[in-house]
Amino acid sequence: MKKLLFLIGSLAFFSQACKDVLDEQVVSNVTPDYYLTTAGFEDAVKASYEPLRTWYGTQRGFTLTVFGTDTYTKGADGDYKYVNDYTPNLNSQVDYIRDLWNDFYRAINTTNTVIDRAPNIQIDETLKAVRVAEARFLRAHYYFVLVQTYGPLHLALKENTQVQTTASRSPVKDVYDVIVSDLESAIAVLPAKQNDYGRATKPAAEHLLAKVLLTRASIPDAAKPDDNQRAAELAKGVISNYDFALLPTFTAVFDQGNQQHSEVIWAVQYTQDLITNGTGNSGHLYFLMEYDAGHKGTQRDIANGRPFKRFKPTLYTLDLFDRTKDSRYNGSFKQVFYANNPATLAPGMKLGDTAIWVAPTDISPEFKASKNYEIIDRTAVLAPGNYRYFPSLSKFLDPLRPSVQHEPGSRDFMVARLAETYLIAAEALYKIGNIDEAVQHINAVRRRAAIPGKELEMEITADQLNMDFILDERARELLGEMDRWFDLVRTGTLVDRVKKYNPDGAPNIQPFHVLRPIPNDQIDRTEGGAASFPQNPGY
Repeated sequence: MKKLLFLIGSLAFFSQACKDVLDEQVVSNVTPDYYLTTAGFEDAVKASYEPLRTWYGTQRGFTLTVFGTDTYTKGADGDYKYVNDYTPNLNSQVDYIRDLWNDFYRAINTTNTVIDRAPNIQIDETLKAVRVAEARFLRAHYYFVLVQTYGPLHLALKENTQVQTTASRSPVKDVYDVIVSDLESAIAVLPAKQNDYGRATKPAAEHLLAKVLLTRASIPDAAKPDDNQRAAELAKGVISNYDFALLPTFTAVFDQGNQQHSEVIWAVQYTQDLITNGTGNSGHLYFLMEYDAGHKGTQRDIANGRPFKRFKPTLYTLDLFDRTKDSRYNGSFKQVFYANNPATLAPGMKLGDTAIWVAPTDISPEFKASKNYEIIDRTAVLAPGNYRYFPSLSKFLDPLRPSVQHEPGSRDFMVARLAETYLIAAEALYKIGNIDEAVQHINAVRRRAAIPGKELEMEITADQLNMDFILDERARELLGEMDRWFDLVRTGTLVDRVKKYNPDGAPNIQPFHVLRPIPNDQIDRTEGGAASFPQNPGY
């Protein structure tokens, strides 16, 4: 299967150079008329995918979805701790908040270009319809992220080729109506599979629509009576109507040597090609503890990663897993670092021996004294002021980088995977009162996560299922995968759960923090300023 690579910037275009990959060419002096050509139309579609890389697998995306939740708090380093702590520095001038807005509206305008210019393009009508459906899928995706982040939005549904100074905020209901309409149109046309891996497909659109409807159902001013029912049916359809399948083990989902597997419904593409990879998937940087300084026998290397120590798991996260039967604690966290520095080996330590163990429990002083390696136990991890040492999320580690210092990773980012589809179905079924069927979908995910031989012990019964359990299960399965802040907002639990589980965010979080501020430069460049484009309350 060919792999779709994205345009980088507004002047970069692709031509097919071999059967496996679409190669990049740089084209200068592009005018708007270029998009009226067949090649230009195809390039505009590909350009519609490129802004996904500004969000998925980036520090911006992780900061705005992982920080300030119940699952993660701040680590030792980084400039965006205020996003986790909900201090006044979280305001309308934050670059990540501004750039998300600008990049996704740029993306929306590119999708509008595809949709508006399609009638005048001379290509096969079936192919044209598929390309327009891709654009509608992507436009819906961009608006979905934006409406969850900022609330009421300016709805731009036509190509804009000139400077525009008038704008207004449409109600959330209207934004969701556009999103749902775009996805319904896309589902009617998109194929189940595409020749280019990474393009939008029918099951990807159905998965996204199920998530959209589940979210809209939680908003009183926007919800439709059948949103949860439709979400359940769509998710169940993705599970049963295609050849997707849960992999046998949880750890296999994150095998970098097998990224195009049966659980992936839709992923954003990265590559080892240094020219086309851009900033890459940099998720390998942010969840790592400091293992490379102040320890016997260790030094930074490619296999262990470059530890930016941005995000530290909370006590809530560390206590989520029953390690006697659930494989996902060991499958999610790197807990052991092996000796790789001959210059600093402890007495009796050899290269390849354990150098650091981040223990999930408290370890006795006597046991620690009997070992020549460092043991960072539970008490040390949770000690006040410790933001450097903690279990490190391993999902995004990237040992295929060409050098120790190289930041752009080559892992694809799974935006939609089948385990989440099961959890979407379970939540929607629970909401409509079909508890037994909801439990079946939860248990499918839990059985796969079981330590071999513990499958039956991992199953739950109907009396155990509630929204807290569903949120806990989403945390266990999807930890770090850029869903959590949205999950907590959707379920109306952000403030309560941050107060309960995030000690750094708890003192400052307020009800208005369920939305991010509108970027200040959007308000300033709008004719009429705040009177025409008002700021969100609290900012």
